[in-house]
Amino acid sequence: MSPEPLDPRYTIKGGTTEQQQAVNMLARQFLLTDERLAKIIKEFRRRMEEGLASEGKMMKMIPSYVTRRPTGTETGSYYAIDLGGTHIRVLKVTLDGKGGATTMHQKFALPDEAKSRTLFDFIAQCVETFLDDHNIRPTGHQPPIDMGFTFSYPVQQTSINSGTLVQWTKGLNVPGCVGRDVVRLLQDALLRLGLRVKVAALVNDTVGTLLSAAYADPSSQMGIIFGTGTNAAYYESATNIAKWKGPNPKSGEIVLNIEWGAFDSDEFSVLPFTPHDIKLDRKSINPRKQAYEKMISGMYLGEIARNIVLWLADQRLLLDGRSSEILNAMWSLDTSYLSSAAVDNSPDLMEIQQIIEKTLNVPNSTIVDRQIFKVISLLVGERAARLSSVGVVTTLTKRPELLNKHVNVGIDGSMYEHYPNFERIMSETVSHFIPEEQFKNITFNCAKDGSGVGAAIVAMLAAEQD
Repeated sequence: MSPEPLDPRYTIKGGTTEQQQAVNMLARQFLLTDERLAKIIKEFRRRMEEGLASEGKMMKMIPSYVTRRPTGTETGSYYAIDLGGTHIRVLKVTLDGKGGATTMHQKFALPDEAKSRTLFDFIAQCVETFLDDHNIRPTGHQPPIDMGFTFSYPVQQTSINSGTLVQWTKGLNVPGCVGRDVVRLLQDALLRLGLRVKVAALVNDTVGTLLSAAYADPSSQMGIIFGTGTNAAYYESATNIAKWKGPNPKSGEIVLNIEWGAFDSDEFSVLPFTPHDIKLDRKSINPRKQAYEKMISGMYLGEIARNIVLWLADQRLLLDGRSSEILNAMWSLDTSYLSSAAVDNSPDLMEIQQIIEKTLNVPNSTIVDRQIFKVISLLVGERAARLSSVGVVTTLTKRPELLNKHVNVGIDGSMYEHYPNFERIMSETVSHFIPEEQFKNITFNCAKDGSGVGAAIVAMLAAEQD
């Protein structure tokens, strides 16, 4: 007789004793008790405090120099440049004074030459094209346009509109930029084209997510990205930031970019590493970095699942020990397939059959194979959602006095929006660690386009701060 599963959802009907035992073992590795999560939360808090006290720590806790909250009643048009890994967007964002915003934007593909040589001149040309195409280029007697610049690469920020590039990532490698102020580089390129544009704010995309949420709901305390990667920003009391050397802001608060994806990357001491996580980390382009991100983000979950599939196949407990060229290739199992598998409730698990046989090119899957594949998808996704709550709980309870009234958390990203039950499991888990009378004050809302709308709002606040 097969051993009992830890949860009825993980019963493999028609499976062998060995298959059920292997699934039970996976469940023990991936299912996290509240007791285990409490230990992780405690360490997360310690690491946040360490990053607030001094520079160069694993959790960087970077001051963004944003010291105000929008009221939601501001009106007018503001502009933003959003530099991604493959595209640039230039936006005009019009605030309606009621917490809403409309955008007009143009998207430009980054040519190879820009990625390796002419980046800032190319961005300036995109801004010029946008202003000319929409007939909004300021002439000699008009004031310059204020623009926010979303730059999601590692920067040591030195003011609201200056920051030194630490290193290039995501396929960009423009010589002569590391160690220099990226705002100055862009401002010089704009001046070379004679454009009356001032780069008013340098913005990280999570800070933008928080500000975009805060315009719609000024009680917003956190902005989070749960997508391909993960990170968060929040309003911290200036008196809690021991390393802060700047002036004490009037508001008493500063938005911090946590850089939480790096949590536990140095010691691997508290996160629930399995052999499948270790294998992913070892073969990734950034081993021993972004450990937390690798357990909860869209970029990585498919690869964790692929490692599990191969581990079971190698023991002849799945797919009769068969594989394929596609299944053997790293990153071949996209996280979106796990999303589909997790909600396949058809009698024969037809969606999963398509994934195994057509996408991964392993023919003749059995109903038992498909059940196991579904359990893998559920386990990997559920662990990601439960672990995501760790950062949320720790950051919200960092300022418990705010939880006695309404607090909003703005969240963007594909995992939060599209992964089945991610939002429900994450929020339910948060409720286990925050007293009920405070938890009922917390709302989680979708905050769209932090890197565009959020950056324009930061530019507005920066212009008012001047």
